[in-house]
Amino acid sequence: MDGVVIGGLALAGIRASLSDALIPGARAAAGFLSISEDVPLMPGLAENADAAAVFDKPSGRIANAEAKGAVTAAAVRQFYSTTLPQLGWQALGAEQYRRERERLRFSFAGRDGALTVRFELLPDQQ
Repeated sequence: MDGVVIGGLALAGIRASLSDALIPGARAAAGFLSISEDVPLMPGLAENADAAAVFDKPSGRIANAEAKGAVTAAAVRQFYSTTLPQLGWQALGAEQYRRERERLRFSFAGRDGALTVRFELLPDQQ
């Protein structure tokens, strides 16, 4: 069995169910990046957990993640331009957003159909 059973209740999938209850459509977004519960993972992308890193500094956190999938850069830009503002992120460009004291940037490696998307969270210096 994939989940934990306590008192006859299976805990597998509880997080997904809670996400659906608290954030409608969260399951459609295929979850969130491991580095931030406020950055959704686009459907069609799979995060490379080995590439994730988070550093807490006095000025804020610095975090990196990457995800790969059979998607296009245009589709990734469209997904995040639609989804991130709903989570409070303000667009600063096609691949850069700001929220409170953080800045999110993403970039691409590879080619459409075999794309790697790199995410970077940094303290916003403004």
